[in-house]
Amino acid sequence: MKILAIPLIAAAALFQQCNRVPATTKCYKGRLEVKALCSNYTIAILDGSIDTSLVEAAWTDESTGKQYQNVFALGSPCSFPDSIQQGQEFYFTLAEKDKDCAVCMAYYPKPAKALSIKVLDKPCR
Repeated sequence: MKILAIPLIAAAALFQQCNRVPATTKCYKGRLEVKALCSNYTIAILDGSIDTSLVEAAWTDESTGKQYQNVFALGSPCSFPDSIQQGQEFYFTLAEKDKDCAVCMAYYPKPAKALSIKVLDKPCR
């Protein structure tokens, strides 16, 4: 009976680990604040401790006059899901720079600081 129990416990532990973001990966909760043309997206950090030098503490959208806190420009437009809409919250980790892809060059204001991110399909744990 003990021989059967050990593999079952190991399988259960492995299954639990597959449903989580690894503890060594810092996970953040964000909100897509501005979804403008040509992937000129602005994202706010809502939860998660991030190096404050990586984001704009305060930024004002010059087109609308609206001010945002703890924001950054999307630095990975090629892999950002089209399904995320302005105002929607999501979870992400910091990622390596995207491979180059075609993005139009139309201007819309965005924060000076940009981060490449990977959107997660599950909340941080």
